[in-house]
Amino acid sequence: MREWYLFPDTLPTSLDPTPYGSVDTFLDALTATARAQRKDRYFTYLTSIKEETAYYTSGSSAGFGWRLGLDSNTRLYVTEAFEGAPALAAGIDRGAEILAIGTSASNLRTVGSLYNAGGNALADALGPDTTGTTRSFQIRDAAGTRTVSVAKTDFTLTPVSSRYGVQVIADGGQRYGYVNLRTFIDTADPALRSAFAQFRAQGITNIIVDLRYNGGGLVRTAELMSNLLGANRNTSEVMSYTTFRSEKSAENSTTFFAPQPQSVAPTRVAFIGTGGTASASEFVINAFIPYLHANAALIGTNTYGKPVGQIALDRAACDDRLRVIAFALQNAARQGAYYDGLANTVEASCRAADDLAYPMGDPREASTRSALDFLQGKSCTRIGASASAEARALSAPVTRVALTPSGEMSTAQREVPGLF
Repeated sequence: MREWYLFPDTLPTSLDPTPYGSVDTFLDALTATARAQRKDRYFTYLTSIKEETAYYTSGSSAGFGWRLGLDSNTRLYVTEAFEGAPALAAGIDRGAEILAIGTSASNLRTVGSLYNAGGNALADALGPDTTGTTRSFQIRDAAGTRTVSVAKTDFTLTPVSSRYGVQVIADGGQRYGYVNLRTFIDTADPALRSAFAQFRAQGITNIIVDLRYNGGGLVRTAELMSNLLGANRNTSEVMSYTTFRSEKSAENSTTFFAPQPQSVAPTRVAFIGTGGTASASEFVINAFIPYLHANAALIGTNTYGKPVGQIALDRAACDDRLRVIAFALQNAARQGAYYDGLANTVEASCRAADDLAYPMGDPREASTRSALDFLQGKSCTRIGASASAEARALSAPVTRVALTPSGEMSTAQREVPGLF
C-alpha cells in the first residue's frame, strides 16, 4: 500500500495490525481517510486469484442468478434475472417483487420484518452462495402471488443477454441500435463485435448503450466497447490517460483509439446509467465526451463515481490477490475525478426512471424511451448530481439501490451490483 496506493497522503503514519482479525478489516482501517473523502469506497480489497480469474474469463458465479434492488419503501424487487440460472428457470424475472423469504414455505418472514431487524438480516436471509442452498420466496408479479422454492447453483453469467441484449429498435420511422452490457468480462468480446457488426451492416448510427446496472470489470473490454463506437476516430486520438502517483510515473500510459472491423461511427449515443453504473462503464461514457460533446448523453440517473483503477498484487501460494487503487483515469480532455458521478461532467443528460414494468430495451420502458427521445432530438430534464434531488424528482418509490451481501463479496458481486 505504501508503495502503490494512489492516495499515499491519506494512509495512517503507523497502524498496528495486531487488533485486526482479518486483512479485510485492516485494509478498511488503512483506507478510512480516503473513504471519508469518497476517493476509495471499498475499492481496495483482498480477493481470490482463482475466483477472480474464473469470473473475468468465463463469467463463473454461484447463486440464484438474479439482481435485487431495494427501494426507499423497503420493497425488494428483482431488477434482472440471468439466462441459465435458477431464478429465471423458476419463472422469476425482472419486475417481480419478493414479499417474504424463508428456509421453507412454513417459516417465511416478510421483507419488511427482515429489513426492520436491522444489520444484515435481509441479505443474510438469502443464505450462503454455495451450490444447493435452497430458499422459499413469496413472489408477486404479473402472474399473481405465489411461493417458489429455488436452489442456488453454479452458473455462467452471460454478459450480453440472449433475450434483449442486442436489438434494432424501430421507432418514429427510424432504426436505432440497442446494446445492453451487464459486465465487462472477456466473454463479452464476441457478443459486442456481433452487435456492432449488425448495426454497421444496417447503417445504424444512433446507438443506445445500456449500462444501468454495470459495475465495471476489465479495462480491456471497456477499450473494446469504446473502439466499437469509434469508427470515425483515428489512431492518433486519445481514448484515455492512465496516471499513477508521482513516484510511479514510469507506469503512466496513454491509450489511443483503434477502430475495429465492426466499428460504427455514431451520430448520437445515449448511455443509460444509474447509481450502479461504475468504473469501466464510466470509462466508456467519459471517453466520448471530448469527441461527441452534447451528442453523447447520460440517460437515467447519476452514475456511481469511480474514476480510478486497481492493480493486482498476488501472493499465489495463498490464492490471495490484493486489489489496490493505484491509478486515475482521464479522457482526452483530461476530464476525470468524477468521484460524485458523471452527471456534472457529461455535456448532455436526460433524467429517467428505471422502469421495472417493462424489459430493458423495450421502447415503453422509461429509460429506453428517454434514450430514444434524446436520439430523436427531443427536449428533456437534465440529471442532477445529487442523489436526494434525483429521488425527489423521480419520486422515492421508483428509486432503488442494489442489495449488497453481508461479509465478503465475490468478484461477481462487486462487478454485478445486486447479484445473489
